[in-house]
Amino acid sequence: MAESSSSSKGRPLWQGRALALVGIVLVAFSLRSAVASLSPVIDHVAADFPVSSVVIGLIGAAPPVCFAVFGLLTPLFERRFGLERMAVAAITLMALGLLLRGFAVDSTSLLAATALVFAGVGSGNVLLPPLVKKYFPDRLGIMMTLYSTTMAVSTFLPPLVAVPVADSLGWRVSLGMWGVVAAIALVPWMTLLLRDRAPGGPPLQTELLVPDPTDGVDDVRDAVAASTGPITTAPANPRAFSRLWRLPLAWALALVFGTSSTMAYVSFAWMPTMLVDIGGVTPATAGFLLSLFALIGLPCSMLVPILVVRFQATRPLFLVAVGAGLVGLLGLLLVPTAALPLWVSIFGLTAIMFPLSLVLLSIRARTPETAVALSGFVQSIGYAIAAVFPLLVGLLHDTTGGWRVPLLVMAGVLIVAIPAGIVAGRRRTVEDEWEHRHGRW
Repeated sequence: MAESSSSSKGRPLWQGRALALVGIVLVAFSLRSAVASLSPVIDHVAADFPVSSVVIGLIGAAPPVCFAVFGLLTPLFERRFGLERMAVAAITLMALGLLLRGFAVDSTSLLAATALVFAGVGSGNVLLPPLVKKYFPDRLGIMMTLYSTTMAVSTFLPPLVAVPVADSLGWRVSLGMWGVVAAIALVPWMTLLLRDRAPGGPPLQTELLVPDPTDGVDDVRDAVAASTGPITTAPANPRAFSRLWRLPLAWALALVFGTSSTMAYVSFAWMPTMLVDIGGVTPATAGFLLSLFALIGLPCSMLVPILVVRFQATRPLFLVAVGAGLVGLLGLLLVPTAALPLWVSIFGLTAIMFPLSLVLLSIRARTPETAVALSGFVQSIGYAIAAVFPLLVGLLHDTTGGWRVPLLVMAGVLIVAIPAGIVAGRRRTVEDEWEHRHGRW
């Protein structure tokens, strides 16, 4: 990603902030490795104690539920304790939960440890963009690219190594080792805390008004337009938030985001088990294919924002994502053993919808204040939708004894989302739509 001329004149990336740089990268890695490291070894876990489909479904539903809950709570605590202290708390929760997963003795303790993990992840998702803005205001473009790329890498790496490690050292080591990685991320932030608390150190407190996961997308948009600069955050306007409930455009954006999250979290919960059952592959191969699915998201996250901002390609990109998802699901339904990696790769293109959703959160609002309200509206509804389907897929699999009905349900979600994607592609803001329907915003 190209930096603007103003950014290029900033101090070197590492000068006086190497600890923050290392800390941000390590936190970004832990945020996604927590999501992708369990499902590939669930068969190994089930060899020691029963893990029902309901429990697997609840584990799959945990990320969106925790993202929604702790995404709302974190700013309240941050105002009192500051970014760095909250970062330490979030990392501690992640590391502790990841380590405890390796010591689980039954499905209840496994589920409890997983909930602890995603409590930390939910907070970390909110804290990371403001940390980037605090320490790297002159290098937003490169830092957003660095941490988003790190998150993409940490999504496809755990499934790649989880089963080989479980085969050689056991599933407890395979799960617990990610807790060690998360614990290492504590070192730079604890060092910063201790250094800044020394006499004469700079104050720690920095205000985070609201969780705004569109920060990285704002920076992409600015960089593409060659006009990067500090990204404004603003408190959500309750009046704006209440008006969004009456706007089809806001609901369309929420459904697109919910569809994207549904495809992702159902896949991370169930894809390895499903591929072993319908594709006849080994757990190691299934883990590799889950890694392949996650890897498809990396180029999508880099290219989609540029295509949307420069070429207004919202509807074509959305239809490509839906079409690819339907083709991939059809292949898994009809000929799973013929070209399993191909169907997984094609289905992986549903990842287009995630960066597409984030860009739209930014460009479908006129002001930062409205963008914050829109972000909260879209994510609260989207994550609520996504939380239902991992559990539903597990129940359908148990009820029907196969994967045909769950795959058809996922295809149905994609089809139902098509009108929402078309509406989301309208080149207008939510303020424009309100004024068209109800008068002055």
